[in-house]
Amino acid sequence: MNDFAGFNLDARLRRAISESGYEEPTPIQTAAIPVALSGADVVGTAQTGTGKTAAFVLPILQRLLGEHATAPHHARYHRVLIVTPTRELAEQINDTIKVLAGHTRIRSATIYGGVSAAPQERALREGVEILVACPGRLLDHIDAGLCKLDHIEVLVLDEADRMFDMGFLPQVRRILSHVPRKRQTMLFSATFPREVEELASQTLYKPQRIAVGRVQPASTVTHSLWPVPQHLKADLLTALLRKTDAFSMLVFTRTKHRAERLARVLTKEGFKTTSLHSDRSQNQRQSALKGFKEGKFQVMVATDIAARGLDVESISHVINFDIPDTVDAYIHRIGRTGRAQREGDAFTLVTPEDDEMVRDIERTLKQRIPREALTGFDYTASAPPKQSQPHQPHGQQPHGRAQARGPAPVGAHAPARSDDRHPAKATPDSQQAPKEQPTQQKQPQQSPQQQPVQAQHDRQQPRQRPLQRRPGQGQKQPGASHEAPQTAQPTDQSRGPHRHRPGRPAFKGVRHRRR
Repeated sequence: MNDFAGFNLDARLRRAISESGYEEPTPIQTAAIPVALSGADVVGTAQTGTGKTAAFVLPILQRLLGEHATAPHHARYHRVLIVTPTRELAEQINDTIKVLAGHTRIRSATIYGGVSAAPQERALREGVEILVACPGRLLDHIDAGLCKLDHIEVLVLDEADRMFDMGFLPQVRRILSHVPRKRQTMLFSATFPREVEELASQTLYKPQRIAVGRVQPASTVTHSLWPVPQHLKADLLTALLRKTDAFSMLVFTRTKHRAERLARVLTKEGFKTTSLHSDRSQNQRQSALKGFKEGKFQVMVATDIAARGLDVESISHVINFDIPDTVDAYIHRIGRTGRAQREGDAFTLVTPEDDEMVRDIERTLKQRIPREALTGFDYTASAPPKQSQPHQPHGQQPHGRAQARGPAPVGAHAPARSDDRHPAKATPDSQQAPKEQPTQQKQPQQSPQQQPVQAQHDRQQPRQRPLQRRPGQGQKQPGASHEAPQTAQPTDQSRGPHRHRPGRPAFKGVRHRRR
């Protein structure tokens, strides 16, 4: 089919299609739209970027327009539910609905978390025909009694495999329990794992299967691998961006922290860079995506949150700063470029640890991906030296462990304690009294009866910080008694002579009279 006229769509839809720039349907649209218009259930499997959204939006709008005049009372009910895994994909689908339904009175609303619930609650109360929702927030509204799905006629599960990867399968099953059994169900997915097969067999009735370009990236994308040591990845990426004649580049990292850190590095290098990951608020994510689409930012560093469903036709290069964990993730990432039969390039920075995943990708693509090297880049640069551990004073053990080798030598600082209140007022080394040196000062010999007593006394003394004593203070003299040394009494006279002394029972509540 060469144009959309063969689908016998409403004149208002054909006008919107013409104004939006669509000239001829894509293969998935050619195969799926007639089946969806017939009212049958559909399982569509197609590579990303092939126009799956319009493949189910156009039949939905045609159905609503065909029954709108005969069933006006349905306007206050929700008649179509589209479930998506991410907020960005929900907004993109809603934008497509607004464009194609621009000449009709059909209304739509998005339901997802991370934003204020007040506008969503108002839309639910007023009634909209089409809901585009993420599972979590939709269930919140259902549990609160704000959303009724009793009149749903069409249910669409978009990017179903991604929803399962994100752990939404239990929520999807709960949503299915709230919609009528008699409905049309369309399930679209870029891949078709076992979980999607099981869900399709349980929820769809005699579905017609449509597979277009299954598990293959677009043929207009050129792939290349760039081997590089791990510590030179950021430098190679910067050099590639400088030597690549590109105006819109999407860089993927494995984690949100690496995405934010890499975005800061590229910004310091002079590139207009933004980031897209789950730690950013919804307003920040929408602002970043809008700026990237409009050309305000040259580079967007993102996690796999941007690998599904985002339609930015101007992306010329996709760069995998970190190779993805699965072949499907690689296909979804690469699908961000080469969209709508446009040419694109896919660069992947690889290290020796990525060899196994590279073989899996090449096996799926059924071709060997060429290895490239950047002319003039120093691949032999050594890694920066690791930061050495802070110097530990002699006799001080790390992690706060008590020293076990006796007092520190003369001139060494005593280990700092956590309860030191005024470390700046410590006495300089030149003014400190010399410490007792067991190895230099000859100790008086003790009788065998004295040694156990002295050893027991040493074990009872605190060992975290040696006491500083004047020469000769506290030393046992020959012939001294076997009693344990008494603790020195404080010299504070403001508390009176009747201060409680060790060894004497304390009389609580008794007030002593001054003599």
